[in-house]
Amino acid sequence: MTVRKNQAQLTADEKRRFVNALLALKRDGRYDSFVSTHNDFIMSDRDDSDRVGHRSPSFLPWHRRFLIQFEQALQSVDASVALPYWDWTADRTPAASLWAPDFLGGTGRPRDGQVTDGAFAFSGSGWRINVRVDGRDFLRRSLGGGGVQLPTKAEVDSVLAMPVYDAPPWNSASDGFRNHLEGWRGVNLHNRVHVWVGGHMATGASPNDPVFWLHHAYVDRLWTQWQARHPNSPYLPAAGTRDVVDLRETMRPWGNVTPADMLDHTRYYTYDVAA
Repeated sequence: MTVRKNQAQLTADEKRRFVNALLALKRDGRYDSFVSTHNDFIMSDRDDSDRVGHRSPSFLPWHRRFLIQFEQALQSVDASVALPYWDWTADRTPAASLWAPDFLGGTGRPRDGQVTDGAFAFSGSGWRINVRVDGRDFLRRSLGGGGVQLPTKAEVDSVLAMPVYDAPPWNSASDGFRNHLEGWRGVNLHNRVHVWVGGHMATGASPNDPVFWLHHAYVDRLWTQWQARHPNSPYLPAAGTRDVVDLRETMRPWGNVTPADMLDHTRYYTYDVAA
């Protein structure tokens, strides 16, 4: 069984294996296919039309399936690799261990945001950005430069206490756990972290930055915690809506995966600390 660990608890060997698997997927082109998929969906998901990966109830099951598929790709390179998660309520500064040169590298240089250390610096491994939002082909970050602070544990706890998964109009104006976690209103957890990292993480092509996977693994872990705290609060909507994915409707781009299929993560992986 795959066990996802807090990145702060990874051994040097686990870090090396994770980074090497990322680099292998980049070399064979599979990594960029994930970036393209995410960018395509975030650009097409809209409040007033069909929406699947974002601004909608299926934000969480869609990303759960996306991460499982990516984790399986990593394991096709090295079976020992699991996605780590970044607890941004604890590791809150650019000095945190995940930004060290032996793991993800640090913030970008002031003049253009280019990451210049670690395995994902263009001058190092040649981590070239192919799915671009502009003409630049190097990884960009601006840690803490977006004018926001990372969410606190108290803010996370306030969202985990919300008893209803989602509510009409099932978009970025909705109340409920999903939207406060996704971050379009209220406490704003997930979206705020993208802004804090900056650079590519603040764009639709955010998976260009490998920290995307650690961030979303933590968002997924928060969903598991919410599920454990509210066992009688189901995924909503159950049926009968337009433009969003009901419980047993399929989620694009997968032809046979529904939110119902994604409710039990333990079929695929567990976390090192239970909910």
